[in-house]
Amino acid sequence: MNRIILVILALATFAFSLFSQRSASGQENTSEKKSYKPGDAWTLSWPLGTHETSTIDTLLYGLHREFIPSMCSDAWATTGSFSAEGINMIYFDRAPRSQFIFEDAINHWIPTFSKEKFYNVYIPMTLLTYDFGGNRNNHNDRLKGVFAGNVNRKIGVGANIDYLYSKGSYSYQAAKNLIYGLQGYYNGDRYEMQAFFNHYHSMNQENGGITNDLYITDPAELQGGVEEIEAKSIPTNLTRAKNRVIGAEFYMNHAYKLGFWRDITTPQDTVDREIFVPVTKFLYSFDYRYGHHIFTNQNSSEGSKFWENTYFNSSQTNDQTHYYSFTNILGVEMIEGFQKWAKFGLSAYAEYQIDRFRVETAVPSSSEGSSLTPDIPGVPEELGNKLEATRHRIWIGGRLEKTKGSLLRYAANAKFGLSGDAVGELAVDGNVQTNFRLAKDTVVIAAEGFFRNTSPSWMLQHYVSNHFRWDNDFGKTRSFRVGGRLHIPWTRTDLRAGVENIQNYIYFNSSSLPQQYGGSVQIFSASLDQKLNYKILHWDNNLTYQVTSNKDIIPLPSLAWYSNLYLDFEAFKVLRMQIGLDWDYYTKYRGLDYQPATMQFHVQGENPVDVGNFVLANLYVNAKIKKTRFFIVWSHFNQGLLGKSFFSLPHYPIDPRQLKFGLSIDFAN
Repeated sequence: MNRIILVILALATFAFSLFSQRSASGQENTSEKKSYKPGDAWTLSWPLGTHETSTIDTLLYGLHREFIPSMCSDAWATTGSFSAEGINMIYFDRAPRSQFIFEDAINHWIPTFSKEKFYNVYIPMTLLTYDFGGNRNNHNDRLKGVFAGNVNRKIGVGANIDYLYSKGSYSYQAAKNLIYGLQGYYNGDRYEMQAFFNHYHSMNQENGGITNDLYITDPAELQGGVEEIEAKSIPTNLTRAKNRVIGAEFYMNHAYKLGFWRDITTPQDTVDREIFVPVTKFLYSFDYRYGHHIFTNQNSSEGSKFWENTYFNSSQTNDQTHYYSFTNILGVEMIEGFQKWAKFGLSAYAEYQIDRFRVETAVPSSSEGSSLTPDIPGVPEELGNKLEATRHRIWIGGRLEKTKGSLLRYAANAKFGLSGDAVGELAVDGNVQTNFRLAKDTVVIAAEGFFRNTSPSWMLQHYVSNHFRWDNDFGKTRSFRVGGRLHIPWTRTDLRAGVENIQNYIYFNSSSLPQQYGGSVQIFSASLDQKLNYKILHWDNNLTYQVTSNKDIIPLPSLAWYSNLYLDFEAFKVLRMQIGLDWDYYTKYRGLDYQPATMQFHVQGENPVDVGNFVLANLYVNAKIKKTRFFIVWSHFNQGLLGKSFFSLPHYPIDPRQLKFGLSIDFAN
């Protein structure tokens, strides 16, 4: 990427936008499109493809935070780089483990079904964003574009591209990810269709962490009194290791509706007109997913020190895993509200999935010598350097929901496994929400919960590589969660609380091998989102308190705090500005460790290291003029001011201070 050309183009576009908008001040700007509203964007819910209202990304608040890799959540554990591996330590916000387990560590950065957005915009929309920061040795870049447009009132198309690149603040930590996708939909009276295709290609250098934490916490002790050290000069455990993950998803959903035509008259109409009222909907969905993981290490001497076991090839490592799945879903739905007595919607469906796994690791060629002889307790000798498996699974399910009405709304889902590994699976979840008027505003009270009895991923049962092999027979994991929410709009207070009980939890132990805990683990979580303001001064706080009954199995920070203190005002009658200071903090706890060869986070073993208890603070300016947003942020500006132990994972320090910039333009016209 030529950064200079991109910066010049971005600044030129911004200057033109500023000039055109200033020249139009004092008169109506006929090219200005009205603001986007709820309903202009939506996501899909699994498995029936039901629309869930979403938003178009044009907000100013928190714009700078998206470019700080350690602030993906209020407590984010990461290997450090932008686009690198990480895990959410706010347990209730953590994404479920996927079948292709290598996606989990980079889930935040890659496209997924739940993130896919469709847009209904009558004027073509192009959102272009470019973020950059750092110097020649540690710079980060992100170029992101979203296009959407309507062919007519029923047909819409879209495309997206996202390129993330980081040289890393520390040695051998570079990362990049190229994402692109296409989408389209047709929303007719009787027939509906929506489809998308996404592809990503993520590459991450793996340095295995720094060799000695004193390079961060007390460099003078290692350097004979020298207080500072260049981050790129700190030695790392690995220098020639790399992870590559390639994935794709194609999804389409078709629906045909039966119903009747109804005559209506509105105040704007001079004559009666007819509208189609759907009663029953027949649905078919198809989902194809593909994943390919490659892990390589070309330095055998580093490998022998870093990994306890080497089973097949002592000169180098080349592990590969292939995964794909085909899912077909047939369903029928009675649509809510087609008559006054139809107060709820009811649906049923059947889901059939085929998935296939192929895992292998390279053995030396004849010129390189003979293979090593694996001898692993509990693993059959006939388990060679290659594994393959195909699974066929069937579920049936249903949904009951009420989405209309101001007093009470609810939804309940149930899913039962009938064949293959899915036999005996059960997943039930539901939520209920009531709104009522109090003090001239609407208070929201909601409750939700789920019960799941699910089988583990095939890859947690069987796996083979140069450094890790396992052959397990895990039972199903049972989890039960219940929680509630209270939202008071006039005090700008949002309070959530919940508790979960997990039995037969599967985690990665101190040897980075999957292990099932036969007992139960309880987790309690409560969070408070409180926004305060006086005129242009705002102070927003989000606090999360967590308690885990077994810190050896599920370690979590007890308290996480995100705070944002800023001024929000309008300058020169056209420039909206937010100038402020925000920070993340979470308490010290025995953090998870990271295993590069399997891309898994695991509990620590002997000589555990505590992480946390540091403040990551940023000074920033976010601004918006008409359809142009930009930010300037000095991230981690407090480095060394409130302690030097800024590790979110053992031996993986977060990025040092860095100046970053970003520009986002909405080209709707």
